[in-house]
Parts: sequence; C-alpha cells; structure tokens
Amino acid sequence: MQSLKVIFVLVVLAAICAQSATAQTRLGAQSAEGEPNRKQSWLVPSPDPDVAAHALLFRPPGSGPFPLAVIAHASTQNVLRRAQMPQPEYAALSAWLVARGFAVLVPERPGHGATGGKYLEDQSGCDEANYSRAGHATADSIAAALNFMREQPFIRQDRTVVVGHSAGAWGALALAGSNPKDISMIIAFAPGRGGRANDFPNQVCAPRTLMSAAAEFGHDARVPVVWLVSANDTYFSPELSRQLSDTFRAGGGKVDFRVLAAYGSEGHWLAETEGGIKIAAPELERALKALSPAAAKKR
Repeated sequence: MQSLKVIFVLVVLAAICAQSATAQTRLGAQSAEGEPNRKQSWLVPSPDPDVAAHALLFRPPGSGPFPLAVIAHASTQNVLRRAQMPQPEYAALSAWLVARGFAVLVPERPGHGATGGKYLEDQSGCDEANYSRAGHATADSIAAALNFMREQPFIRQDRTVVVGHSAGAWGALALAGSNPKDISMIIAFAPGRGGRANDFPNQVCAPRTLMSAAAEFGHDARVPVVWLVSANDTYFSPELSRQLSDTFRAGGGKVDFRVLAAYGSEGHWLAETEGGIKIAAPELERALKALSPAAAKKR
C-alpha cells in the first residue's frame, strides 16, 4: 500500500514538472507589442523539441491577415561568437517588408544567442565539410518557425516569402530543394557556407563541395529564387556566387541572379543595414512584383 502511495506521488510530481516545463516554453507571444512596427518577442518551435527559438515579430497596422516573410539570419562556426550573438532583427529589411504589407518573423536558430541549445547546422571543418547537411539543418529550423506562424489567425496562407542571409540563405536554398508547399518565393542574400576561410577574403573552404550541394538543392526545386550578392562581398564573391547560382539552376532550380552595388568595406553585410537595403530595394521591389503586383505596393 505504501509503495502505491509513493508511485502515485511520483506520477503527480512528474505531471506537475511536465506542466511547468511546458509553461516555461509556451510558444507564441512573450511580450506586449512595441515600436517600431508592433515589435514583439515570440517563441517558436525548432527542430529540437527541447529548444524553443527566440524570435521577433513585426506587423503592419490592423488585424490582417498578412502574408508572411521569414528572415533567416547568418551564422558562424565560432562557438563563442554564436553564444554572444544578439537577437537578429534585420531592422531595415523588416521595416521595408512591413511597409509592403508583410508580417515579418526573425527567428534565432538553435545554437545561437538566447535560443541556445545544440548547434544543429554544424558544417564541420574544411577537410570534411558537409554543406548539404548544414543547409538541410538550417532549412528544418526555418520550416519549423514558418509552419507555426502559418497557423496564426493573422497570417495569410499564400504569398509566403523566405528571405535568407549567408548561412540562412543557404538553408533557404535547401528549403527550395525540398519543394516545400506554400512558399511563393525565396530571396537569398549571398547564400553560402565556408566563406572567408581562416579569415582570408575570397577564400572558401572546399568550394567543390559547396558546388555539389548547390546542385543537390537545385534538383527538382520549384520555388523561384532571387539570388542577390554585393559587388564587394569577400565571403562569396560575385564570380563564385554566379557559379553557385548556375549550378543550382543546372540542378533544376529557377534562379534570378543579380549583382548589387558595392556596400561599405564589406558587402556581405549589406542585408543587415539601412544603407544596404536602400541599395537592394529596386531588386526587392522587382522580386515582389513578380510574386504579385499587389504585394509590392507600399502602404
């Protein structure tokens, strides 16, 4: 009898602990709306069931429903830099998209900053680089956040756009390669992995492996991709980026490749700044017009 009481107590405690853990990681809005653009902290799912991704959500005025744009951030193999990464915001890019009617989610993937957890998209070292695995892991994180947001009542079920930057854009290409449903367009700022090897400009770890993964991602891809790179990007130069986009296209992907004007001392970070978005704006406008004439109309 005593043992039954002990078992009952343990079961109750386990249930309480489970409820507590669920409460601690309750998904959705985590704060009131603020400025700019109704800025709000959210928790969204990640591929790791024990880790909720920290995210920022921006929205136009009103109740919607709004088309969704998910921005996938850059990354680094450096453990300390990842741990110290601030919450990605892409303030200028987010504001630009909100002004055109999009709700914008910027999730921080596992292994980075406040989200923490295991770094799922590790590409390994140059000699054993696995850019395909890293890209698909990034794609899984993007898809987990995107699918959760599509369940929200203020989000439309069409005209969804994924905007990626660097490693985030590489993951977006992998997402196109898996032909996900309900993604209308991918905009990729300087997609790639292994750039500036050993911190040397225009040096890339295992470029042939990168090319091979690009061909894989392009195989049977049906989501159109707008591929943007700055003229002075020293992580993935315009020459290398063109080769990658051609390889992606040859694999089956639909790509519109564009070289943007040089930005500052390092064009790779163009997507993160107001000045960079001003340079990219004409190509972004053109991309959204191809998506839908109504989508590119500024509010």
